[in-house]
Amino acid sequence: MAISSSILFCYLLFSLISNVASSFMYSDDRRDVLFPQILKEEAVTRLDELGKVSDANGYLQRTFMSPASVRAGNLIRQWMEDAGLRTWVDHLGNVHGRVEGLNASAQALLIGSHLDTVVDAGIFDGSLGIITAISALKVLKSTGKLGKLKRPVEVIAFSDEEGVRFQSTFLGSAALAGILPVSALRVSDKSGVTVLDALRENSIDIAEESLLQLKYDPASVWGYIEVHIEQGPVLEWVGFPLGVVQGIAGQTRLKVTLRGSQGHAGTVPMSMRQDPMTAAAELIVLLERLCKHPKDFLSYDGRSNGSTLESLSSSLVCTVGEISSWPSASNVIPGEVTFTVDLRAIDDAGRETVLYELSNQLYQICEKRSVSCIVERKHDANAVMCDADLSSQLKSASYAALKRMTGATQHEIPVIMSGAGHDAMAMSHLTKVGMLFVRCRGGISHSPAEHVLDDDVWAAGLAVLAFLETHV
Repeated sequence: MAISSSILFCYLLFSLISNVASSFMYSDDRRDVLFPQILKEEAVTRLDELGKVSDANGYLQRTFMSPASVRAGNLIRQWMEDAGLRTWVDHLGNVHGRVEGLNASAQALLIGSHLDTVVDAGIFDGSLGIITAISALKVLKSTGKLGKLKRPVEVIAFSDEEGVRFQSTFLGSAALAGILPVSALRVSDKSGVTVLDALRENSIDIAEESLLQLKYDPASVWGYIEVHIEQGPVLEWVGFPLGVVQGIAGQTRLKVTLRGSQGHAGTVPMSMRQDPMTAAAELIVLLERLCKHPKDFLSYDGRSNGSTLESLSSSLVCTVGEISSWPSASNVIPGEVTFTVDLRAIDDAGRETVLYELSNQLYQICEKRSVSCIVERKHDANAVMCDADLSSQLKSASYAALKRMTGATQHEIPVIMSGAGHDAMAMSHLTKVGMLFVRCRGGISHSPAEHVLDDDVWAAGLAVLAFLETHV
């Protein structure tokens, strides 16, 4: 009986040890399946490294074909090659990395975002989408699955999305989508350098014919997806690291120039002034009122209806982000004032209605104040709705990624609209598009305070990996 008890005890002890060992082994296996070394640790390190590549001292700034932009492109190209991709730089400075998979003639999946930044930028805007795509493909390389993809996959780091240098957004993606006019090559920056000059300074010799040749054949492309920080507070508010984008707001950028009578600040009576600065101030406050309360300005007529007004009330945003005066001296009434207007809305017809009303009000104020005004439309982009099938697939991939990370059943992945413009807007002219948003702290972007949790970077990489494993 004692021998039997000892045998039973040893058996139970062995079983317990085996179960504990198995549980730790499962945990390690599960951790390996989540690939934290590549999708989290290396990805975060690369984001930090790319965030140090700047044209400015003390803050992040990379504009189209600047020295830092070129260095960033070279770094991204190295990482693409590390992931097993064939790389090249096209005639507009876009950096490409491609794997052909099992069928090089099949329609390709394009994954992209931008490598340029705004002035005093955060390190995640644009870069996150590039790094997560490269990381996911590197995982496939490490597991021997990269060459087994059913279709080609191409990662693209677009050279210009922000439009800081030439005030013309989507230069890189618009060229590939075939919607960039040849005239864009002759647009100049504040120093008089044209897009063509900037490219040639970096040994990229582009002619009008080669610009047209950059356009991808729509028949060769299966779709385009983009991972991007949300740049808003919704995901943080609902407590989710990932969200699927339903659509992207349309946007218009204006340049408004007001000209009056330049004079001495001490000798011209207030009643006799033709001051473009005070006119600009009145116009800017009017713009704020119009965009906060569009129903107070727009009526139910041929130009707007109930659904349009409701859409504007929830999605319309307007910003004056830049203002300058000449001669810009404290003791001189300005002779000229220039400011920009950025106006966005989900409803394109509603956006045009607001612009029509703004124009009417603007000319009335200028006439009342005896100043001349010129309004230039510098950029227009219609709202874009993401493809329903791609969005559903991204939603499933996000669900699978979060379940793999937590081991728990997930709630419904949020579906949200984007008020910010993205390269997906340009690429929608070429193919179907889908977007995945990643939570950012406080909804802050275009700022050095921009921040994404390391685990959320990991979740985004896992979602891209799940998408590739399931749908490509």
